[in-house]
Amino acid sequence: MTAPIAKLSFWGVRGSTPTVDPATWRYGGNTPCLELIAPDGTQFILDCGTGLRMLGSRWAAPSGGKTPETHIFVTHYHWDHIQGIPFFAPLYVENNEFHFYSFRSKYLGRDSLKQVFEAQMALPYFPVDMSAMSAKRKFKEVEGGDSFQIGENTITARWLNHPQGCLGFRIETPAGTVAYATDNEPGDATLDESLRELAAGADIFINDAQFTPEQLETTRKGWGHSSWLEGVKVARHAGAKTLVLFHHDPDSTDRMVDSILRQAREEFDSVFAASEGMVITLGAPGDRVQAHMPGTRTALRREAQFNAKVCGVTEGGKDFEEETIVRDLSLQGALISLKHLPRLQSELQVTMEAPGADGVQSMKLRGYVVRIDTGTEKGHIAVGVVFTD
Repeated sequence: MTAPIAKLSFWGVRGSTPTVDPATWRYGGNTPCLELIAPDGTQFILDCGTGLRMLGSRWAAPSGGKTPETHIFVTHYHWDHIQGIPFFAPLYVENNEFHFYSFRSKYLGRDSLKQVFEAQMALPYFPVDMSAMSAKRKFKEVEGGDSFQIGENTITARWLNHPQGCLGFRIETPAGTVAYATDNEPGDATLDESLRELAAGADIFINDAQFTPEQLETTRKGWGHSSWLEGVKVARHAGAKTLVLFHHDPDSTDRMVDSILRQAREEFDSVFAASEGMVITLGAPGDRVQAHMPGTRTALRREAQFNAKVCGVTEGGKDFEEETIVRDLSLQGALISLKHLPRLQSELQVTMEAPGADGVQSMKLRGYVVRIDTGTEKGHIAVGVVFTD
């Protein structure tokens, strides 16, 4: 018999507000949304940020049964966790059925989640109301401490420390356990213990890492978020196997997230920074979880054969250096020195050549002019291009 396999996909990983800054493209700018396919085929969605639209555009309905059912857990009602709902195409398909779970807000009372749906699609905030959604929808209120079964999977909810309330969810499947704890701030003893219970022994522990430890102690104290260091402390105390840093700040560039990840890996053995398109497989052969990282979504791929020297760090933490051949190359853009002044937002044909193992290699690319600056050489200008084809 084959081992049970679960697949966890990241569709939105940014906190607070979506970003489209090129400096955040690599990790992604959509707000929180994850998808978990359990071994029994049950489909879970965690939060409904703008990443939900991306999931809907690539929708694959859960298999089995006449009416596909999906279970959606909403941690809390702040905009970045619900703003993808009106743009989730499967909600407008009659054959689909969705079960939504969240808590009763003291500010809204009974049917809080349904009220949130209706309010954000009410006039004048959205052109159509909920009546346009033809899919079947069921709403269930849950509280911190609740535990229940969906198929072969056990779901447990725990309260987290965040303004106006927030739930963390633990999903135990035959392939492994995922603990999802976005939007939590350390400092409340009871809720800190609640977080540790949520993460206890989890194969994947997804934790808020929006702020740096320094920000958390000073300018961002009380904002309801955590840091990579606090995540490491909880993962270590709770015996979680892999930590995923999540809910990246909209002002954190890819390089800043890289730095946060490096620091976390110095303190904990298995750490990833959540990235749009990242897929983690649970239950696959081997001791460590398997993660597939997407290539740069905006980059072009070209076959190449260039000589190269590669330096880095091995999985075991040792430095290495070796000479090899680059056989496949991803390209996003370039800064080119030219004597001619091209028109901004015009198209350039660019042919690049480099010596390789089998002689000179060339690549022909089409570039779109996005920037023109004074060049470092006299009589030259610096032209920034994004490669489009």
